[in-house]
Amino acid sequence: MKTIPMPDSLSPAARPTLTPPDLRPPGPSARTATSWGVLVAISLCHMINDVMQSMLAAIYPLLQTEFALSYTQIGVMTLAFQVTASLLQPMIGMATDRHPQPRSLPFGMISTLTGVTMLGLADSYGWLLAGAMLIGIGSAVFHPESSRVARTASGGRFGTAQSLFQLGGNGGQAMGPLLAAFVVVPMGRPAVAWFALAAALGAAILWRVGAWAEDRRRAAAAVPDRSLRLPRATVIRAIAVLAVLVFTKNIYTASMSSYFTFFTIDRFGLSTQGAQLMLFLFLAGMAGGVMLGGVIGDRVGPLTVIWVSILGVLPLTLALPHVGLVPTGVLAVLIGLILASAFPAIVVFAQELVPGRTGMIAGLFFGFSFGMGGISAAALGVLADAQGIRTVFLICSALPVLGLLTVLLPRNARP
Repeated sequence: MKTIPMPDSLSPAARPTLTPPDLRPPGPSARTATSWGVLVAISLCHMINDVMQSMLAAIYPLLQTEFALSYTQIGVMTLAFQVTASLLQPMIGMATDRHPQPRSLPFGMISTLTGVTMLGLADSYGWLLAGAMLIGIGSAVFHPESSRVARTASGGRFGTAQSLFQLGGNGGQAMGPLLAAFVVVPMGRPAVAWFALAAALGAAILWRVGAWAEDRRRAAAAVPDRSLRLPRATVIRAIAVLAVLVFTKNIYTASMSSYFTFFTIDRFGLSTQGAQLMLFLFLAGMAGGVMLGGVIGDRVGPLTVIWVSILGVLPLTLALPHVGLVPTGVLAVLIGLILASAFPAIVVFAQELVPGRTGMIAGLFFGFSFGMGGISAAALGVLADAQGIRTVFLICSALPVLGLLTVLLPRNARP
């Protein structure tokens, strides 16, 4: 009687080699295990990076008093920071798409560290300007490559990974003014230099993250790319539509972030503290929305989230300038929640439209978002001076109607 050998009796050479799922090289369309530790690390570093950014604007009153700066000089500092942070990001993203450089991440944080130290110890306006530019350069290096790392670590949960990554940035933006108020103001401008320690911690974390990403990149290079390729004209049209949606979102967000406190003081006679609380409600809603947008997008698709976010917020924004105090607070939370959910979905959708251009898309949309926010805030300030703060909110309340352009997006950009 012939005996059939059991699997355990096979010779070592005949046994199949099994690769654990979490160690398989992640191809463009393959789902692997989500690397939560890497995602948390990159989100933490995003928070550190954006704390430094937001602190720059928060200490302007200190710098103005100590160095007798004019508003023009402060504006030039903002311009120097925003030009380096916004315009360099797409270029760095395109360069790293061709030649990925995950090990460059700690050097971006070192640039931020140097800039923060210069702000704390500078003895002239020239050094302040150089410090602002170095913080901008650090941000420009950080965002494209770290967004690529987040996508690599996602395990196919692209929306969730993008949301967690952006949540760190939103937290950093909110923390910067608080740290400036409770640390820098009581201790004086040199205390800014102490935040270089946080940047040093971020650089150390990013060194480990960069090494992990480099190993994954080499493994993924051997896997063929089977991503969906759409016609060039379709992709260009879709990217243009997404840019308009981001522009619309940023104008409204700029109106809330910069002028919502003035609006509530003007309309309801609130104190400064009460108006700040109303702004906090909006920012808290945005923090929740940026996380929910990616998580829900992984389940229903980013296009659905974009539709709901951009158009679903329209009735709420239209109602905001006309309701009482309590409904205004409720609407502020809901508007922040729904509006912020769009950005992770937009970034993921754009990255799927242009496979292999993760860095360029991240640099384009993060840089575009940041730059448009600053320009919009300045333009709305001119409008408020000319027509009043209520006019600003009446005009901005109708902006989400441009979300109808979503109909021009391709229905399927996924591989």
